[in-house]
Amino acid sequence: MADLKNQGQLSIELNEEVAQGVYSNLAVITHSPAEFVVDFIRVMPGVPKAQVKSRIILTPEHAKRLVAALQDNISKYEAVNGPIREVNSGPAIPPVTFGGPTAQA
Repeated sequence: MADLKNQGQLSIELNEEVAQGVYSNLAVITHSPAEFVVDFIRVMPGVPKAQVKSRIILTPEHAKRLVAALQDNISKYEAVNGPIREVNSGPAIPPVTFGGPTAQA
């Protein structure tokens, strides 16, 4: 019989490698009717090539929940630390390609 105390609770495991995290300063988001794909990229100054460090694939429903959770957390952060400054300095990010053929509609 299932333990009633644990119903509705989810045990999440975080191993050491994942807990260290991955630094990203650019995210590229694409979507299809079935999914959203978020590529987290690290761009380094003076380096013409950047690497995708992590790719997360989400259902549209989960992507919308993620946006709501981010908005909630940003509001809480700004309530304590003040508004997050949006920096628009430096050159625009050049078109992003993944080394394959250019997509066409």
